[in-house]
Amino acid sequence: MDNGLAEAGHDVMSDEITLRYDYALGKVAGRFMRGLKEGKILATRCSKSGLTYLPPRAYCERSFEPCDEWVEAGSQGVVEASTIVVRGYEGKRKAPVAIALVRLDGVDSAIANYVDGLDLSDPASAMTRIAPGTRLRVTFAAEREGRITDFSFLPL
Repeated sequence: MDNGLAEAGHDVMSDEITLRYDYALGKVAGRFMRGLKEGKILATRCSKSGLTYLPPRAYCERSFEPCDEWVEAGSQGVVEASTIVVRGYEGKRKAPVAIALVRLDGVDSAIANYVDGLDLSDPASAMTRIAPGTRLRVTFAAEREGRITDFSFLPL
């Protein structure tokens, strides 16, 4: 890769670095990921405020009390925001990809994930199918691993 440094008289060394991460999920995220592996999207609820959080949270942002209930989120929801990503990341889905922030039925916050089932060769047209206010549904992977990529969204 020529970044102009060699021409400016700087020594340049190219290298490739691969990193592996092990994440400590904790109690809340661990239960959420186990739910995904079982084909369920679990959210936490605070009995004091009545708010339901997805992604699940340990504490309520309104009451500052622990979220003390687990509920299953609906299988459909409303797009809050969306985009089409045209630059990819190594080891991830090949670009372009559609991503939407969706508030699933029965919860008060939104979760982001990929949107499948769109023709991304015409981004402007694809964006109309994931515009804010549009309803999407959850679809689960046939083989789940307990990762956020175990589910994605589909247009209705």
